[in-house]
Amino acid sequence: MTDKLTWKDMEVGNIVKEAGNACFRRTGDWRTERPILDKDKCIKCALCWLYCPDASIKPGEDGYYEADLYYCKGCAICARICPVEAISMTEEEER
Repeated sequence: MTDKLTWKDMEVGNIVKEAGNACFRRTGDWRTERPILDKDKCIKCALCWLYCPDASIKPGEDGYYEADLYYCKGCAICARICPVEAISMTEEEER
């Protein structure tokens, strides 16, 4: 028998933190462009939240959905899917 865990050894829904769970990584550091929300145009449809592949769009208390820049990789899917063009992409600044 080996010491390695296999999928059969784990409980359903178990998260292996040692494997590099993205919750503990600031993946937004990879980004070259960032999304900017124009709240005057936004209709709060939540399509940006629904389509974000990184789950980095978060609902705010005011009902608007904005990117959590710690995790946003700048893919621009939110900007492309927005029906009222309330999200634009702007070049990331040097840090």
